[in-house]
Amino acid sequence: MSKPLVAALFALVITGAGVAPAVAAPAPAAASTSVSTSAVKADTKAAAPTLQAVSLAGTVALSNCSGSVIRFPNSADSDPALVLSNGHCLETGFPEPGEVIVDQASSRTFGLLNSAGTRVATLRASKVAYSTMTDTDVTIYQLTSTYTTIRNSYGISALTVQDTHPTVGTAITVASGYWKRLYNCSIDGFAYRLKEGDWTWKDSIRYTSACNTIGGTSGSPVIDQSTGKVVAVNNTGNEDGETCTVNNPCEVDASGNVTIHPGINYAEETYQIPACFTTGNKLSLSASGCTLPKP
Repeated sequence: MSKPLVAALFALVITGAGVAPAVAAPAPAAASTSVSTSAVKADTKAAAPTLQAVSLAGTVALSNCSGSVIRFPNSADSDPALVLSNGHCLETGFPEPGEVIVDQASSRTFGLLNSAGTRVATLRASKVAYSTMTDTDVTIYQLTSTYTTIRNSYGISALTVQDTHPTVGTAITVASGYWKRLYNCSIDGFAYRLKEGDWTWKDSIRYTSACNTIGGTSGSPVIDQSTGKVVAVNNTGNEDGETCTVNNPCEVDASGNVTIHPGINYAEETYQIPACFTTGNKLSLSASGCTLPKP
C-alpha cells in the first residue's frame, strides 16, 4: 500500500508475512512525540466558516500503522470498543485477494492518544472482528475495554463512523496516530475502482494534493471537518508514477479506462461498515444493508 519502507518490509519477511504492499513504518523511535504543525497543509479552497479543528484524540498508534477507536451511530457506551485500521496492517499478514477474516484471536496492543498527541493508555484487542483487502482495505479489532471504561479512565471518546456516503469537496483531516500528525485537505473525487498489484478496491476517495501522507499513516481515520465523523480510512498513494503496480495504484473507470495520479493519495470509504454491526457491536455480515465482502 502507500509508501512501504525498507525496515518494515524486512520485518515482514522475517516474520513470515511475505513481501506485499504494506504501509508499514520505520522504527517507532523515529516518530514525532508531538503534533507536527509544519506538516499540516490546509486546502483553502475547502475552507468554510463551519469547519472545526480536528485533533488526535481517539487515534491510536499501532506497531507499524495508525488507527482510531471508533463507534457506530447505534453503538452503546457499554459495548466493547472497536479499533479501525487497514487490512494490510493486520499483524498476521496481508489478506489475499478474495480473503475475508472474521473473529480471529488477537491480543494486539494500541497506544491511545489524547488531543495533543500524548499517549495516555495502552489498549488491547480481544480479537480481529473483521479484516479484508477485497473491495476495501480494513481491519476492525474488538477491544477488551468498553467505551465507558475508556472515557472514564482516560477522558477519551471514540470517533463516530458516518453511515452516509461522503461528498466531493468535503474538507477532511487524515489523523495519524503513529506519527502524531494531521494532514488537512479535501475530497477531490472518487475512483470507481482503484487497482494496486493484485488488489482492487471500490469507490475509493482521492485526496487533493495537500494530504501528502507518508509511510506509517496507513489506517489513519479520515475525518470530516464539519461533523468530526470518520468517513474513510487512509490506505495508499501513487508513489513512483507507475501504473497499477504495488505502491502505485491506478484508477479504472466503469468503461475500463485506466488513469494514474502520481503523488496523489487515497482512502477507502467506511460508510458501509455500520450496517454490518448489530447490538453489542457484534459483526453480522448477513444483516440487512450489509455489503461488506463475506468469507
